[in-house]
Amino acid sequence: MNITIANTFLPADNPEKSLEFYRDALGFEVRLDVGYGDMRWITVGPPNQPQTSIVLHPPAADPGITDDERRTIAELMAKGSYASIVLSSDDLAATFDQVVKSGAEVIQEPMDQPYGVRDCAFRDPAGNMVRINQQA
Repeated sequence: MNITIANTFLPADNPEKSLEFYRDALGFEVRLDVGYGDMRWITVGPPNQPQTSIVLHPPAADPGITDDERRTIAELMAKGSYASIVLSSDDLAATFDQVVKSGAEVIQEPMDQPYGVRDCAFRDPAGNMVRINQQA
C-alpha cells in the first residue's frame, strides 16, 4: 500500500496576500484559482512535487458552520493558533532570507531544536504558523 499526501487546507482570509506569500516568497506554483461569489480557493504547491498541494480556502466557508463558530475561527486566526503547516528546505538559511525579504512576520529565526531539527517559523498573511525545517 502506498499512501501519499495529496492536499492539505489552510484558511486564507486575504487571497491576494496569501498568494504573494506562497507564490512569491516560498516559490510555489499556482495550480488552481477557483472563485465562487466573493470567495476564492487557490491551490499552490512546490514545482517539484506536483502530487502535493496546499489549498488556500476561505475560512468558515462551510454552510454548516454557525455564526458563533465563525467568530471563534476568526479569533483563533487573529491569534495565529488556528492552523499550521511544516515545510522543509534543502537550504534553510537561504529560504529564511527569501521569506524575510517578503516582509513576512518572523516568529523564530533558524535554530537547532532539542528534538533534532534545525528550523525557523513565520506567520502567513492569515496568521497560520509556517515552520520550515532543514532537510537532513
